[in-house]
Parts: sequence; structure tokens; C-alpha cells
Amino acid sequence: MPPPLELTLILAATRDMGIGLNGTLPWTGLKREMAYFARVTKRVPPSLPPTTLNAIIMGRKTWDSIPARFRPLKGRLNVVISRSVTAAPSYPRDANAEPVMASSLEQALAFLREQQTQTQPLGRVFVIGGAQIYGAALGLRETRRILLTRVVSDFECDVRFPLQLEEGTEGWKRAEQGEFEGWVGEKVEEGEEGEQEENGTRYEFQMWERVD
Repeated sequence: MPPPLELTLILAATRDMGIGLNGTLPWTGLKREMAYFARVTKRVPPSLPPTTLNAIIMGRKTWDSIPARFRPLKGRLNVVISRSVTAAPSYPRDANAEPVMASSLEQALAFLREQQTQTQPLGRVFVIGGAQIYGAALGLRETRRILLTRVVSDFECDVRFPLQLEEGTEGWKRAEQGEFEGWVGEKVEEGEEGEQEENGTRYEFQMWERVD
């Protein structure tokens, strides 16, 4: 019996939860932060078989914002949601060459639940954007945690994550550092006051968990 499907939202956001500007990220040059994203979304729990792939779910605009030479994001099952999709999702012959296409988040999750019972094992499931997909995922009980890169530096944004994460946010609490590091599977670097700086931008890695 496969474990219940859980969703983890992963994003970088400013203090007022800004996540985008003009269809792209408001900041540039955060190579360590991008490397963290890649490691965490690829890493599977050690209890699972070595052939296991994690899944990353994204909207079509997020997919389009990824440079073509990097699509699909390697080492993960890419699931792209687009209202223009008419065929049922199917597992690609080569997950490193093409994504799964689904017409809705609900259809994508139904497909992934089915994959849990197939010969290709499924690991963790991440939602990586954009705002509409995040909003839909926040309304599901399957969404159990949010991995947040809190960008402390100020940036202009025209798109925001649809939940303000702060102390006292109803239904959510920030995880302790040890619990956070245990889940992501690595020591999370911390600088002064828990922050680190890269290319002139200050940020902090956090994990938030749903409180039932």
C-alpha cells in the first residue's frame, strides 16, 4: 500500500510574498539558492528504491519561463498543467526528455496517485509555481508543507504568493531548524541572524508546516 500523496510547495518570496515580476524572477544571480532548489527537489527519502523519481508540478507559464535548454528539469518527473491539454496524462518514455501534460491540478494528482501503484516508484511531490497553481494547492489537504526562501532584500514584484507566512498565520507554523534539516536531508547554511547573502541579495531558508 503506497503512502498517502503529500504536496510540498517550494518557492522564494519577499517579505510581502512577492514571487515574480514581468513573468520572471525579480532577482538574479542566486546560484546557491538555485542549487538548493535542485538538490531538495531531486533528493528522495533513503527508504525508497534508487530508481525513484520525485515529481515537480508547475503551470504552463512557469514551464515557459524555464530556458528551453534546461527543460524538462533533469532528474525529476516534470508535470505541466495547461488548460489547453485535451489528452489524458501519460508517463513519458524518457522523463529527462519530456514532461507529463495535465489539464488541471486535480488531473495531475490523480495521475501521480496512479503512478504510486505502478512499477516506476514515485517519491516526493513538489509544486513549484506559479501563483494560480500555488493557490489551488493551498486549498488541498494534501499540501502539508512549504519550503520558503525568504528574500529579505527589497524587490519590486507584480505577482505574489497567495498566503502571507508569518508568526500567527492561521493553519501554519514554522518548523524548528532540526526538523527542517531532517526533512530536506542536509544541513542548511545559516549566516548572521539566520540569513545569508549572495550577489547582494539577503535571504533565509525556512520550512512551514500545516497545522491540522
